[in-house]
Amino acid sequence: MISNIVLTTGLLLILIGLWGVLTHRNILRVIIGFSLFGTGTHIVIVAIGYVTNGTAPILDRTLPMSEAISRVVDPIPSALVVTAIVIGMAVTAVMLAYTIRLYDSKKTLSIDALMESKW
Repeated sequence: MISNIVLTTGLLLILIGLWGVLTHRNILRVIIGFSLFGTGTHIVIVAIGYVTNGTAPILDRTLPMSEAISRVVDPIPSALVVTAIVIGMAVTAVMLAYTIRLYDSKKTLSIDALMESKW
């Protein structure tokens, strides 16, 4: 039950982030859309790796080997999400630093006003 709620929440955040990136013309709103998209992706990956009544991936006498396949939670999705969060924060910081430099030089955050900066 909880996995479906979390999965739905993640997919909803992905859709809201995608809508924000595609419809807004303000650079800060686009950056927020990218952040929502990334957060939704992280939630979906964690929801996919969730096991109902699962246990930590430690094999000992309390968990027989025959039940390990169905009860042990896979740690790889969680590790990937932690790595993706760190990378996402770095990318967001670079986008915000670039936005500050653009605002200092052009005095606007509108994408339409920056179209003459294309190559």
